[in-house]
Amino acid sequence: MSRFSALGNDLYTGRRSFDIVGRRTVWYLTAAVLIGLSLVGLLGRGLNFGIEFRGGTEFRVTTVSELADYEQRADQVLRAGGAEDTVTVTRLGDDGMRIQTGEMPSAQVEELRADLAEEFEVPVGEVTSSLVGPSWGETVTTRALLALGVFLALVTVVLTVYFRTWKMAAAALVALLHDVAFTVGVYALLGIEVSPASVIGFLTILGYSIYDTIVVFDKVRENTEHELEARRMTYAEAANHAVNQTLVRSVNTSVVALLPVGAILVMGITVIGPGTLLDLAAALFIGIAVGTFSSVFLATPLLVHLREREPEVVKHDKAVATRRARSGETGPPDVGAPRESAPVAAGASGGATGQEAGASGTAPSERATPADTGAPGRQLHPYAQRGPRNQPKRKRGPRRG
Repeated sequence: MSRFSALGNDLYTGRRSFDIVGRRTVWYLTAAVLIGLSLVGLLGRGLNFGIEFRGGTEFRVTTVSELADYEQRADQVLRAGGAEDTVTVTRLGDDGMRIQTGEMPSAQVEELRADLAEEFEVPVGEVTSSLVGPSWGETVTTRALLALGVFLALVTVVLTVYFRTWKMAAAALVALLHDVAFTVGVYALLGIEVSPASVIGFLTILGYSIYDTIVVFDKVRENTEHELEARRMTYAEAANHAVNQTLVRSVNTSVVALLPVGAILVMGITVIGPGTLLDLAAALFIGIAVGTFSSVFLATPLLVHLREREPEVVKHDKAVATRRARSGETGPPDVGAPRESAPVAAGASGGATGQEAGASGTAPSERATPADTGAPGRQLHPYAQRGPRNQPKRKRGPRRG
């Protein structure tokens, strides 16, 4: 842990640095591969929408004592009862199951409830059913897309006003869309069911991703504005230093967020079974993980790519290169290196000097000044080392009438 803390301190001060911005081609290719995999899943397999979106009938059977071959047995019961659509059977916990199929009349649903109770030897009351119409799913989809559009519009306006440039807003939005696209693509690749809880998770990812990106961009703006005046580092170097300064913070924040979400995900898979909690945890886990990548390795390199051709930035980078050529520097300065301290008076060097002065019979007020020791600086008045209370009072002359 101490090594990790030391690494974070070195990254913040600049003693160590990862060339994140300089290797932006690698991150662009990585992002392109991730998006490519997402497109393969979306265009190839497509999303597995839950019953809330496509409509249908759902049965839940609980307190089953014997679940051997439960998938085959449930499928046979529904086929014998007249189910013609696809039958999906999922285990719930240790003694339950969920069966989903197409829409059915109410009378047929009641018959199948009795058949399922007889097959799995449970009371009819332990078999519940629900009917979901496709219109409800269409409403959820429409509202989710509307919320996404409003969110993106507000984020664009706020970031443009806050950072005073549309390019930061554009880079943040690209990272944001990358996170959502990859998360949805993973759902398609793995065949994870998309439920209303999953949609909530997708929208939550937007907030987390933009939050992490804003933290990084705030430090980027601080560093680059300073360096445009100081001219010690190029714009890309200043932005890269900002990413390194926030790197450990981003990792720590993501780990802290992933631990409880990961615990819920594991419990949902092994114990609880499919449901709202598992759907939400799966979306959050994937989104938080990929959001950390985009905030650090994608957003800032893309921002530098957008701004490096601006006249002000080009002029600044040329000035930095010219200064380095004249001074013989080969790279950015070590901002974490200790600065050379100015020579101090012998009397200010600590107790040893005071003891030596007392041993030699010299009063504290007569200690050597920078001029006495040959150090550069002006000669100080003997009373300059004393506090204002120890200085002698000036005698006032007679008052004039």
